[in-house]
Amino acid sequence: MAVHVVKHGENLWGIANKYRVNMQTLINLNGLTTTSLVPGLALYAPDNLLPIRTYRIKKGDQLNLLSQKFNTELSYILSMNPNVHPQQLSIGQIINIPSPIKLEITTLGFIFPSSISSITPILTSLSKQLTYLAIVAYSFREQGNAYNLTDDTAIIETCHKLNIRPLLMIRNLMSEQFSADLVGDVLGNAAYRQNLVTSIVNLTRERGFSGVSIDFEFIPPEHRNDFITFLSALKNSLGNLLLHVNVHAKAADLPTNRIVGAYNYAAIGEIADYMTVMTIDYGYPGGPPDPVAPIWWVEQVISYAVSQMNPAKLQIAMALYGYDKAVTNNQTRALSVQSSQNQAITTGSTIQFDQTAYSPWYRYFQNAQERIVWFEDIRSYIAKYRLIDLYGIAGATYWQISLSAPQNWAFVQRNINVSKI
Repeated sequence: MAVHVVKHGENLWGIANKYRVNMQTLINLNGLTTTSLVPGLALYAPDNLLPIRTYRIKKGDQLNLLSQKFNTELSYILSMNPNVHPQQLSIGQIINIPSPIKLEITTLGFIFPSSISSITPILTSLSKQLTYLAIVAYSFREQGNAYNLTDDTAIIETCHKLNIRPLLMIRNLMSEQFSADLVGDVLGNAAYRQNLVTSIVNLTRERGFSGVSIDFEFIPPEHRNDFITFLSALKNSLGNLLLHVNVHAKAADLPTNRIVGAYNYAAIGEIADYMTVMTIDYGYPGGPPDPVAPIWWVEQVISYAVSQMNPAKLQIAMALYGYDKAVTNNQTRALSVQSSQNQAITTGSTIQFDQTAYSPWYRYFQNAQERIVWFEDIRSYIAKYRLIDLYGIAGATYWQISLSAPQNWAFVQRNINVSKI
């Protein structure tokens, strides 16, 4: 598929004609609610070109051998890389390879339980694009007993029908907030820690989950080793059920940092089946207007993580949302990617694209107040999938799938094979 960035004076009819598709196809693929456009809007359009793989040259590589490996023509590789000389390849050089052999990844979506009538259409539409679904519905008490926050029986059953593997997602919530004290006190007490392991495993087996997704945030750094002891015991008790661990993103080990200090990537990577670095919220709620997931930062985090663990166990987080912030006080409103895009259209805002962050943004005014919106679009998603390919990591997670992001899912469907383990 092609990416078309709208220029001044262009209209949807003309763009549809250029790509020889009907307007409704463009509307559906891009989640448009009107035929109006604004300059800078990135549209995803169908074409008949091969998917593009991203590859880093290694010692001994030759383009003719790479053409065989990727089942493609040497001429296609040369046309895609006009500055590459076949006899002058450099180790570490990055090239793009048109190939019918698609990138294969595992994917995990997060969802909060709600009415099954509203969730079923989402799961049905994404069933071929999700390996796992982590159901965000569990926490634990002061003595480590895990419990269910919301009934999720129907969602679990629907997952099994659609060949999506459901995971019990548990967080250290107290009064609807992440609690450092709660998780620290439980991890630091051997009896409470075992209670947590036992109760999680019991709930996982009783409710028919395929595994567990851990999201413990703000773990006090002094409990770094306790967290590893907990994860090891949990994985041993889960047996062949999956253990997935979410960790805050970092580009170096900072063992005393209150946010990332408790995460020993190397040790977690040894224990868990998958570890996801939360490469989202670089620009965070309440903070200054910044990109949600600038590509340079995402690559720094990946580069550090793969130096600590097996890349085949590593996933990165993808944001299906944007942040709309008041410039004066950083008051923040979250929007789905689709709503972020369409708000630019309804407010008549030209969309800018930051080449360093590789992220779109725009400015508008509401009640004389300046607001800035950073979000993701097809360009920023493609860049992140190319990093997944380049570093050979396992795949991606999506926070969270009830937030509409049609361009992302269209790209996955067209260019990626999602593993259905």
